[in-house]
Amino acid sequence: MRRILVTGAAGFIGFHTSARLLENGDAVVGLDNLNDYYSVQLKRDRLAQLTGRDRFSFHELDLADGPGMAALFENESFDAVVHLAAQAGVRYSLENPQAYVDANLVGFVNVLEGCRHSGVKHLVYASSSSVYGSNEKLPFSVEDSVDHPVSLYAATKKANELMAHTYSHLFGLPTTGLRFFTVYGPWGRPDMALYKFTRAILAGESIPVFNHGRMRRDFTYVDDIVEGVVRLVDVVPEPDPDCPPGDPSRSKAPYRVHNIGNNEPVELLTMIETLENALGVTASKELLPMQPGDVPATYADVDALAAAVDFAPSTPLDVGIERFVRWYREYHGVPA
Repeated sequence: MRRILVTGAAGFIGFHTSARLLENGDAVVGLDNLNDYYSVQLKRDRLAQLTGRDRFSFHELDLADGPGMAALFENESFDAVVHLAAQAGVRYSLENPQAYVDANLVGFVNVLEGCRHSGVKHLVYASSSSVYGSNEKLPFSVEDSVDHPVSLYAATKKANELMAHTYSHLFGLPTTGLRFFTVYGPWGRPDMALYKFTRAILAGESIPVFNHGRMRRDFTYVDDIVEGVVRLVDVVPEPDPDCPPGDPSRSKAPYRVHNIGNNEPVELLTMIETLENALGVTASKELLPMQPGDVPATYADVDALAAAVDFAPSTPLDVGIERFVRWYREYHGVPA
């Protein structure tokens, strides 16, 4: 039985990942600071689904708390770390940049140091499709340069990949970075478009549709994300002495980066139409220009992921949205 630390265990992806690891027979130590970036009650309700299960324990702790993080790694023994905690959100990074420095940079150093000093065998951490920034070549490949982020959030995720590589190179710490593409599904984040649109449509309010709905996103169902994460925990990177020069996804250090996306981008207006069908309600739309920090399209090349774990996300958007709507109605007590 492995002991795995999951940071962000009360978060959207962290909750689902923790549940899946427990189902697989692993012992999970969850960590979260339960901050109020969005509903703390939703986080507590997710956590309530985990607490009381065999082999699950929880620490309420901030990543940026250096002494607290050091004590956690000293007092516990982890075979692997799945680092999913972060300050999320592209637009919020324009309003509160310090939160991203504290959680995504200072916090990530504390995770790296804990792994380094306690002999963790594999660190799997969340990056983001936002690192592709202003790239125009589609689909986005892990072999592409990602040197032009267009938001501070994206810059911190790019920095995480660089920091991880440094620890892989200097200390032999195996690290795998995962670039998630627009994750959605039950127990999702209220600041994400699908959740916000569902609430507004059911309340009879108009929804803001940026870039006049022409943005394309590689919407990826959360169960597919978790499947990729859990499989990759078992695929510990080894140094690649033959890695091509300039390929940022591989290294002569034990380091890898993978995309996890549905490999099928959908226009925002199509996503809204799919949601309307699932709700049985037509939305009132306020068409608006592109927001600062946004990009026109995301599209994941997942060939490297498929080669590594023999899996690629494939849940159709209509199936995933129907599952989300069913959960939303049940959780919020909204009758069909």
